[in-house]
Amino acid sequence: MKQSWRAWIWAGLALSLYMGGLIMIGILGSQDLWGWGEARGIGYLAFGIGIVASVCGVLIMRILRNRSLV
Repeated sequence: MKQSWRAWIWAGLALSLYMGGLIMIGILGSQDLWGWGEARGIGYLAFGIGIVASVCGVLIMRILRNRSLV
């Protein structure tokens, strides 16, 4: 468990992308973000990446734990 801090960093990144996406979708809406595009579109992208990262993390940990690699 020497490198368990890496798992916490990845989990924090996935959660922050998820929550940031929700905030951009719900609160910022149709505002322009630094010339990158509408906040809603970028929010959907961040929300989707956060969901995918969370699900992949859970699946990978389940596989590793079932194979006694962790």
